[in-house]
Amino acid sequence: MNPVTTAAASVIIPAHNEAAVIGRTLSPLARAAERGDLELIVVCNACTDGTAGIARGFAGISVIETDVASKTHALNLGDASATVWPRIYLDADIVADEQSIRETAAVLRAQRWQAARPQSQFVTTDTGPIVRSYYRARSRIPSLHTAMWGAGVYGLSEEGHRRLGRFPEVTGDDLWVDRLFAAHEKTVVATGPVAVQVPRTFGSLVAISRRNVSGAREDTPPSSSPAAIAATTEHDPGGVLRELFGTVRSPLTALDALVYIAVALSARLPRRSRRWERDDTSRR
Repeated sequence: MNPVTTAAASVIIPAHNEAAVIGRTLSPLARAAERGDLELIVVCNACTDGTAGIARGFAGISVIETDVASKTHALNLGDASATVWPRIYLDADIVADEQSIRETAAVLRAQRWQAARPQSQFVTTDTGPIVRSYYRARSRIPSLHTAMWGAGVYGLSEEGHRRLGRFPEVTGDDLWVDRLFAAHEKTVVATGPVAVQVPRTFGSLVAISRRNVSGAREDTPPSSSPAAIAATTEHDPGGVLRELFGTVRSPLTALDALVYIAVALSARLPRRSRRWERDDTSRR
């Protein structure tokens, strides 16, 4: 009789028209899904391209389709279908290997932490000097290395998920989750980093930063601790500036800091359009 294989975690991937990148995201995890070592669920929300077909081309992966164009609705659908704890939520354009997912899941199963994510690394290939300068500065800000948001992946233990309940209709699901937990309840796991494809142009960078600012201005979870809210940099611009200036060690790091500030200010300027800001430059 064959032994029963227990998946290490359920990985939920919301995807909206991600045909250009979904194969890149699924490839490192597909063999684990086929073996039953990971429960991998792709939720295609309002896709009009070949995302669902590409995902179905990988054995062992469950694909859900919905006409509702909402990331958080897709996350809730994935949760309703998932059968394994902990849960790992992975953006469709983020590349994570099996080992990083398994190590993050192991940390959550140990029940010391309620939320966790792998380390992340910004991929700045084929970007301009301003974008590279911005991400050099961002990578030096200490608080951003402990937050659940900004990496395109995070996980919740079963206990942590009870505090979440359901994902509300918010712009930044990762920021919402980050605010649910105090510093002693969440961690960044020392794993191989996931690859975060960054915007390639200054305009796309500002657009994504604008979306992050909008998310930070939304209502906070009722159960948020004051410390968790204060730790989010968009709510504490003074705090991030102090951290940023503390990283200045040379003319180059000073220039990087100024670029970061310029992008942050540009993202706060009034805009006419209320459309969803999405970066397609990193999906080419």
